[in-house]
Amino acid sequence: MLSEFFSLTVLTGIAYSGIRLATPYLFAALGEMFAQRSGVVNLGVEGIMLVGAFTGFAVATWTSNLWLALFCAAVVGIIMGLAMSYISVNMQAEQGISGIGMHLFGLGLSSLLFKKWLGSTKAITGFQPIKIPILGDIPIIGEIFFNHNILVYIAFLLVPIAAWVLNKTTFGLKIRAVGVKPEAADSLGVSVARIRYSCVTFGGMMAGIAGAALPLALINLFQENMTSGIGFIAVALVYFGGWSPTGVMLGALLFSLVNALQLWIQVLDKDKVIPSDFALMLPYIMTIAVLAFGKRTNQPAALTKPFERGSH
Repeated sequence: MLSEFFSLTVLTGIAYSGIRLATPYLFAALGEMFAQRSGVVNLGVEGIMLVGAFTGFAVATWTSNLWLALFCAAVVGIIMGLAMSYISVNMQAEQGISGIGMHLFGLGLSSLLFKKWLGSTKAITGFQPIKIPILGDIPIIGEIFFNHNILVYIAFLLVPIAAWVLNKTTFGLKIRAVGVKPEAADSLGVSVARIRYSCVTFGGMMAGIAGAALPLALINLFQENMTSGIGFIAVALVYFGGWSPTGVMLGALLFSLVNALQLWIQVLDKDKVIPSDFALMLPYIMTIAVLAFGKRTNQPAALTKPFERGSH
C-alpha cells in the first residue's frame, strides 16, 4: 500500500482532488468570514448549505440549466441570510443558539422537500472541467491546477477579490470598524445594523452557492445531510485563517487535502491497515484541533456581541 501511496499518480490525484474539494469550503468560509468580520457568527451555515444543495439539484433536475440552479441556490441563501440577520441584529438573539436553530431548520427543510418533491435521486450532469489553454498542458502542474470546473476557478478567484474589498475599499473599512468597535463606527455615521445585515446576508448567499456546488460540481446528486459537517468546518476555517481571505484559502486547502487523503486511503488500503472509520474522522479531528489550539490574534473584538444604539 505504501509504495502505491507515494507514487506520482496517487500524489497528483490527491493534490487535484484537494483543490477540487476545496470549492464548497472556500465559498462557505469566505462568506462566513465577512459575517464574522462584522461581528456576527452564523453557525447556521450548514443548514443554509443543505437547502442550497437541494435547491440547486432540484432546479438542475427540472430545467437542466446549471447556472439557473446556481442562481436559485444563491437566492435561497440570501433569504435565509436575511432571516439570520434579523434574528441576530434586530432580535439580538444568542448567536450560537440561533445558528444551531438555523442548521436544524435547514436540515429538516431540505429532507422534507426532497421526500415530497423528488422522492428518489438520480445523477445529473454537472459543470464539466475546463482545461485552461497552454497552462493546462504543463505536465503535472497543468493537471493539478488548470483542469477544473468553473466553480473551482470562481472560488479561488474570490480570495483576492475578498482581500481587496476588505482592505482597500470604504465598505471594507466600515466592516472592520463595525467588527472591532461598533459604537465608534456608529458615532461616525456608519449604520452598524446595515453593515451586519449586508455581511450576514452575503454569507448566506455564499453558503447557498457552497451547498449547490456539491450536486452541481462535485457529487452530481443529492442526498439527505450530504454536507456532512462542511458548514461547521467552514466556520472553523475562519478562526483557522485568522479572519483573512488568504488564511481561509490555506485552511480550506489543508482541510480538503486531508479529505482527499482519507478518500485515497480507503481506495488503496485494501488490507484495511488503517480502519476506514478512522480515515473518515481525519477532517473532523483536524477541526477540533483547530478550535482547541488555534490562535485568535486577529479576532474581531465585537464578535458575537449585539449592538444597540445609545446603550454605550
